Amino acid sequence: MMRGLSRTSLAEVEERFNAVAGGADLGALAGELFALADLLDREHGLRRGLSDPARPAEQKAQTLRILLEGKVGDATLETAVAAVEARWARAGDLADALERLGVIAASAAAEAAGQIDDVEDELFRFGRIVEGNPGLRAVLTDSGVPAARKGELLASLIDGKVAPISATLITQVVTSPRGRSLEKGLTEYGRLVAAQRQRLVAVVRSAVPFSEEQKRRLAATLSTSYGRDVHLNVEVDPRVLGGFSVRIGDELIDTTIAGRIEEVRRRLAG
Repeated sequence: MMRGLSRTSLAEVEERFNAVAGGADLGALAGELFALADLLDREHGLRRGLSDPARPAEQKAQTLRILLEGKVGDATLETAVAAVEARWARAGDLADALERLGVIAASAAAEAAGQIDDVEDELFRFGRIVEGNPGLRAVLTDSGVPAARKGELLASLIDGKVAPISATLITQVVTSPRGRSLEKGLTEYGRLVAAQRQRLVAVVRSAVPFSEEQKRRLAATLSTSYGRDVHLNVEVDPRVLGGFSVRIGDELIDTTIAGRIEEVRRRLAG
């Protein structure tokens, strides 16, 4: 989470991004922004130079133009220039901003293709598949396994089975973890995808599956309460025993029997 100076800079760069992304190939824009974030992660000297607040903004912009002109689209170049001209609280925030904008571009591409719901669901489901398969998770999170090998493994697992944008985002978060756990990376991406349509993501845990009508009613109730559309990711978890829980961000609504038992235990212990 960016704070202070970086948060202000991010808002300014996002404004520039929104101004130039309209006529761009959004899928290509996402890929180029991801590649640039990866480049800055690898080339520490370049990242420090382009984020150094002591260097004049126009000098950093000129360096970037020399590096990128003719190699990326105009929207990518203008977004990247705006990013290096901005001031960041820490050098890593520059790459974080470019990655974030890459996810936003990918989300916009999914929305334009009518696939944004699929992308949200597929990111969530992939996270649960990995969670339930320790062997797969071990390979995908092993820093000793080359990114190219992880990409090949992912291609064999998900190509043709998920939306193309889902495959792009899953591959990016697996091959470029950027210091995050796989679960945290998928969650961050999922929130950005949901925000494309100004929706909150609610993770619902229930002992039994929800019917479509139950999901519709719960989503409508939560949307009324929060004043925003809410997308439900429903998990069936026998450990909740009965009832269900809903987590939206840091807020938990727990009606499960397991939750009540735990609350009684806490009170007795206190």
